[in-house]
Amino acid sequence: MTDAEAKAEAQRIIEKNFRPEVPVVRHIPTSFRDDSPLPPYGDTPPVHQDDKRIVPAWATGIAVASIGVGAGVTGIGCGAWLVFQGLASVTLYGVLMVTLPFAGAAMVATAIGGAISKARNEVTKNVYEGPVVQNTQINNTSNQRGMLSRTRNDVR
Repeated sequence: MTDAEAKAEAQRIIEKNFRPEVPVVRHIPTSFRDDSPLPPYGDTPPVHQDDKRIVPAWATGIAVASIGVGAGVTGIGCGAWLVFQGLASVTLYGVLMVTLPFAGAAMVATAIGGAISKARNEVTKNVYEGPVVQNTQINNTSNQRGMLSRTRNDVR
């Protein structure tokens, strides 16, 4: 290889390996420009614009889930608001309406208990064995000191 050929080859290798790279720029339009002529008067007719956006499945799922959670929380909040509105306006009729089921259940339980006690046979087992003693002696002690006083009756 002659000196001229070597110099040309070296120049080619240096230019190939050490030149600044030109970045690859993809020209993707971010807007649509309509170059059709405008009408002389009135509104411009609409032009179809292609929409080629792709939404990932996980983003769609999160969006749907967030809408569902928001609707559910809104429903719970409305229910709590109604309950607290009802509790804030307590009236006698409202208290009676709340306690009415409990009073009805108590009445039914009392009626069932009374029917069961009437239905059972009465059995009297009075067994009197042994001497009967009647004491009529009463010891009355009174201790009155300070703010509190105490009277104690002992029957012997």
